[in-house]
Amino acid sequence: MTSTTDTADVVIVGTGHGGAQAAIALRQHGFAGSILMIGRDRAPPYERPPLSKEYLAGDKGFERIMIRPETFWAEKDIALRLGAAVTAIDPAAHRLTLNDGGEVGYGTLIWSGGGDPRRLPVPGAVLPGVFYVRDKGDADAMMQALADGARRAVVIGGGYIGLEAAAVLRKLGCAVTLVEMLPRLLARVAGEELSDFYAAEHRRQGVDVRLATGVQAVLGTEKVTGVRLDDGEEVPCDMVVVGIGIVPAVGPLIAAGAAGSSGVDVDEYCRTTLEDVYAIGDCAAHANPFAGGDVIRLESVQNAHDMANTAAKAIMGEGRPYHALPWFWSNQYDLKLQTAGLSIGFDATVLRGDPESRKFTVVYLKEGRPIAFDCVGTMKDYVQARKLLESGCGRIDPAQLADPEVALKDLV
Repeated sequence: MTSTTDTADVVIVGTGHGGAQAAIALRQHGFAGSILMIGRDRAPPYERPPLSKEYLAGDKGFERIMIRPETFWAEKDIALRLGAAVTAIDPAAHRLTLNDGGEVGYGTLIWSGGGDPRRLPVPGAVLPGVFYVRDKGDADAMMQALADGARRAVVIGGGYIGLEAAAVLRKLGCAVTLVEMLPRLLARVAGEELSDFYAAEHRRQGVDVRLATGVQAVLGTEKVTGVRLDDGEEVPCDMVVVGIGIVPAVGPLIAAGAAGSSGVDVDEYCRTTLEDVYAIGDCAAHANPFAGGDVIRLESVQNAHDMANTAAKAIMGEGRPYHALPWFWSNQYDLKLQTAGLSIGFDATVLRGDPESRKFTVVYLKEGRPIAFDCVGTMKDYVQARKLLESGCGRIDPAQLADPEVALKDLV
């Protein structure tokens, strides 16, 4: 569905979770003006996390990952301009320039542009058979490669995207080598207990996990045939999946004068330094109360969703500062990891339960106070951990935290 609308009261750039929720929240709060969503994707708004999990595995079709049925947007009088990218912003004139040369005027702009996959900076990285998992087109291309007979994969990056892709590829019968340049998996987001557990689990599932290993080049002429590691070893493969992070898609905002370095800076109401311009989701750098007030970006559905609500309320004159507990999840094999809080700056951990049972919780402490929980197969811990963190808990006896028989709710 497209629209010839060339001006709107609210223009939303980005059709992912944040952009979609911003439009939905505006209507829910009674906004009666015109809304236009502009998205680079040609598909109507859909969920991104399943792309490296259920969608890639073939367990969920596209209809099941759509954020709303396609008819919803027209029913709510929300116009979509798909397959279009914003190339420039004129903040004084309140106008956007698109990649087709067209222009769109706005009263208020909500930027939910997300990010672009960080590209692998080695020779051969542009060969056919090198994939990034950021949108439906990427996942579809991977599925086609598998349908065409790809059976050996090298996954580059030991973060959640890489691990989830490795798990799905193993489920689909591929031989998988996973390469991580740091000494452990999930090194930027988790403690050693969780890193060690997932390294052991992936190896148990048949993944060849290579830690503290870099990539020199992707090999091949017309398509990928292998990867050369930094020790000179060549690993044959039919496809390469790269998951080494994202680069915030904020170029037009910064060029227009918005403040920002890693992403674009926003205040507690998600406002940028440009008049009538908000930014939400992966690209929005904000002072987060659950990170001790540090300015960070959060790449999560929760953050995109809650920032969208914050921006919508502010536009409606019902502004309340952004204060949402961060949470995340990851599905790998038959394991479900749920994380509450941010482990940034932790100085100690407590292991609650036995990783050998594949059901345990890692508690992250800072000066004796719990700041985050990684819960593997422990839904009860996760639910109670969220309440504990939201309560602003103080110091807790580590022995009590370590005892699975002591309910977290009793420690509030």
